[in-house]
Amino acid sequence: MGVKEIQRMAHRHREDLTGEHPFGDAGQILFACLFTATWVADTFFFKYTILLNEYVPFIVRIPLAALVLIISGYLAKKGLAIVFGGEKVEKPSVIRRSVFGVVRHPIYLGEILFFLGFLILSLSLAAMAVWVAAVAFLHFIAKYEEKLLLARFGPDYERYLREVPRWVPRFWK
Repeated sequence: MGVKEIQRMAHRHREDLTGEHPFGDAGQILFACLFTATWVADTFFFKYTILLNEYVPFIVRIPLAALVLIISGYLAKKGLAIVFGGEKVEKPSVIRRSVFGVVRHPIYLGEILFFLGFLILSLSLAAMAVWVAAVAFLHFIAKYEEKLLLARFGPDYERYLREVPRWVPRFWK
């Protein structure tokens, strides 16, 4: 079974959706489990790589982590609601509204920030290594999905690529 067949099966009920990387969901679950296991083990049990906690007080880390987690939840909730929350779109087009007008992959960015929020709480270097690998994976699948969208929407998506950054919001024009 090829990539296109897998994508068609995953989205057979939603012709308005373009598709995802065939290993995107499995990879995200794998990294979420690996990050969680590493973070919990290092933060609460082994405490091998949390030496930076001595230099950054918990009273500083708590509000910063809370802010990052709130932004993470907002991006993920808004992005998921826009893509999956509504009815089937009759004429699919490039989504530019709300969080999709700020970054091209707000759901993935929300996931990255979610892990980062927990990293800020414990400053675990072991968990940070897993986070870096997860960010690289999400970057890889985001680029793959952009190719699918470019093939589907052509010049309109090409313009979107120029106007909206992939990860770091640009609040100026």
